[in-house]
Amino acid sequence: MITCFDIGGSAIKCAVATADGRIGDLQRVPTPARDFDAFTAAIRALIAARGPSRGVAISIAGVVDPLDGRIKCANIPCIDGRALAADLAAAFALPVWIINDADSFALAEAQAGAGRGHANVFGLILGTGVGGGLVFNGRLIGGPGGFAGEWGHGPVAAQFAGMQAIPRFPCGCGQTGCLDTVGGARGLERLHLALHQRSLDSRAIIDAWQAGDADAERTIACYIDLLSGPLAMLVNTVGASVLPVGGGLANSAPLIARLDRAVRAAILRKTDAPIIVPGQSGAEPGLIGAAWLGLEKLGGAHG
Repeated sequence: MITCFDIGGSAIKCAVATADGRIGDLQRVPTPARDFDAFTAAIRALIAARGPSRGVAISIAGVVDPLDGRIKCANIPCIDGRALAADLAAAFALPVWIINDADSFALAEAQAGAGRGHANVFGLILGTGVGGGLVFNGRLIGGPGGFAGEWGHGPVAAQFAGMQAIPRFPCGCGQTGCLDTVGGARGLERLHLALHQRSLDSRAIIDAWQAGDADAERTIACYIDLLSGPLAMLVNTVGASVLPVGGGLANSAPLIARLDRAVRAAILRKTDAPIIVPGQSGAEPGLIGAAWLGLEKLGGAHG
């Protein structure tokens, strides 16, 4: 048995996983985001409450440097810059494995969601921004917390889309013109404001588009144009046969279907079957992905 966590800035979610990848009942406590001792104590208490554990697997919204193990995590300041896995392993006297949330989603979808039966799966996140993770022949590429799958960064966003001039927006990574600036919910809102000088949240834009609003249609057309080319290149490069989508924008089935049609029209391999589809791994992909990571590290042994 391993203890699995999905940790965000506001809550720590915990469950145990058995050797078949199933997770048990979920427990949730607030995240002590600014006090590392309290953060460690909260996790220790959850481990103890669940009984003997062979290891701890954590899905977290952060990026771990594959060279020194230090995490970059803006929404949990007390762990930012720490070699978190090593620090927690020393505190708990247990092996600790950390996976970022996008990689966790990709692994959950490959093992228990829309990617089952596919050799190569790219888990696509369309949330506040964009992200992703690649599972190749059942194994996560880039290691837990590595940089593989971060398709949203790099100054490659088109300056024209849907016959419209598109500004090059500054990105939080320090570059200008990243796909992350236009690909997520905030990007959709940014596009709408730039095109129409009107501020709407992403849900309102999608609702207006579905209702036939011409301005919203133009925004969606630009959005699809901006994303479909890079995603087609990604599919051609990594050979993924399915791209399950997570994040808030995945809740719009018409948006995901339109993006899928545009990407399939642009890739080399022609197929009538959708390849960009809503995720199917359930309500807790972070815990499921962490569970599969831990089981992989333990060699699939019974716990």
